[in-house]
Amino acid sequence: MEKKNVKEKSKGFVKEFGEFIKKGNVVDMAVGVVIGSAFGKIVTSIVDDIIMPLVSLATGGIDFSNWFVSLDGNTYETIEKANEAGAAVLRYGNLISVILNFLIVAFCIFLVVKAMNKFKKKEEEKPAEAPKKPDDVVLLEEIRDLLKKKK
Repeated sequence: MEKKNVKEKSKGFVKEFGEFIKKGNVVDMAVGVVIGSAFGKIVTSIVDDIIMPLVSLATGGIDFSNWFVSLDGNTYETIEKANEAGAAVLRYGNLISVILNFLIVAFCIFLVVKAMNKFKKKEEEKPAEAPKKPDDVVLLEEIRDLLKKKK
């Protein structure tokens, strides 16, 4: 009896999954993921190639990507030398770069959403055409206007 119940549940799950895919939300989500991935690469390039060098220049040539702490207690000039020595390292400079990437992506998304909301608001503000009056109301108004003219 338990096997039958499991089969029925799995059929229901498969059916529900099929309905989910047919709705089209999956395609929209997939497009969003692909565009988001490409956008992420652009932002990473902006951070790594433009912002971080400017920050480094402003801070006197400090390179965040080479900020680390070796966990073996020794001091190394670069991450590469620590890796060659087989030392485990905490790359907190990389974390700073990732946080900057996140903040830039979040800000860009904010700007896009704000622009879209502004565009939607303009569409909503357009005056709608006056609804057409029912024929009986139009006829009664004409009768009223004719009666006013006769007086």
